[in-house]
Amino acid sequence: MGKALIIGCGGVASVAIHKCCQNSDVFEEIMIASRTKSKCDALKAKLDGGKTKIQTAQVDADNVDELVALITEFKPDVVLNLALPYQDLTIMDACLATKTHYIDTANYEPKDEAKFEYKWQWAYREKFEKAGITALLGSGFDPGVTGVFSAYAQKHHFDEINYIDILDANAGDHGYPFATNFNPEINIREVSAKGSYWENGEWVETEPMEIKRVYNFPEIGEKDMYLLHHEELESLALNIKGIKRIRFFMTFGQSYITHLKCLENVGMTSIEPIEFEGKQIIPLQFLKAVLPDPSTLGPRTKGKTNIGCIFTGKKDGKEKLYYIYNVCDHEECYREVESQAISYTTGVPAMIGAMLVMNGTWNKPGVHNIEEFDPDPFMDALNKWGLPWQESFNPELVD
Repeated sequence: MGKALIIGCGGVASVAIHKCCQNSDVFEEIMIASRTKSKCDALKAKLDGGKTKIQTAQVDADNVDELVALITEFKPDVVLNLALPYQDLTIMDACLATKTHYIDTANYEPKDEAKFEYKWQWAYREKFEKAGITALLGSGFDPGVTGVFSAYAQKHHFDEINYIDILDANAGDHGYPFATNFNPEINIREVSAKGSYWENGEWVETEPMEIKRVYNFPEIGEKDMYLLHHEELESLALNIKGIKRIRFFMTFGQSYITHLKCLENVGMTSIEPIEFEGKQIIPLQFLKAVLPDPSTLGPRTKGKTNIGCIFTGKKDGKEKLYYIYNVCDHEECYREVESQAISYTTGVPAMIGAMLVMNGTWNKPGVHNIEEFDPDPFMDALNKWGLPWQESFNPELVD
């Protein structure tokens, strides 16, 4: 069917690449490219021998010319960006220059401030449309599957959706006193930033971790969860009909909160450079270097994740509730692809989004968020590729 260039070789990329190789009818050929080619080569060695032909390359994703040269040489049908969110725009520039479809899992973020907004990528809408190529933004889980769930609810269950609560619970235990499940820099920036939610056409800002709720999650039980700002709120507020409020909650254990507060209090989570022994260092980047690497947590993590959306709205003039979610088991993920569930729940949807763009199922020139496409083929693929969803029509609501 086609060729995909996958940029990045971290935990999420590893899962997506495993899944591409399982789906060799679509992904006949892939190239894994990253700043550290040895990582790409190690993954290729592990996966070689199947039907998918794998190549590797070294590339600096901050360098448009290098990216253009690589795309021109390999001629992929799609570029799947699983590098850092700081590199979205350079990769989009390279896709424009070569007229290649683009897929990512997280919105662009400037390095010098923790700002999660789509404005930088949405500014490319007209250019992508003119070039006749599709950019699919946010094909991970949240953002990603949460948007697909919203589009599915809108298509099949509601005339209008008034309230969405996105709930992200990780009940996995890795045995460390403190570690982050994905890139520590991104994770800690997200958690220490101010929270916000969308209500009646505007943003309501909260202090970091100010709003806490306890929720009884299916298959996991009661967990403390905190309101965070999350990027899909911005696009869902535009694309879901009748919306009055959208909130995003994520669970954190007491140990995580205590450690994070302590690190914050001593300045270790700061992104402001400081002078240390004659060198400029960024405390958060130093902290990242001393914390366990998220990719090493897989073999030690036990327990499950539960991520989903609770919808309140109207159908045929009556109030209706609907909850759709996925439960993923850390140990099962590790057995299948040697990764914990956090990377798995992002890597599988990344492969599915790339597949739907590559095989032409989703073809809409321009820059689009995932909920702007027909959700049904994606929902079917989730069941087929390892993230089956469940639904409830009488969920416990979040107050």
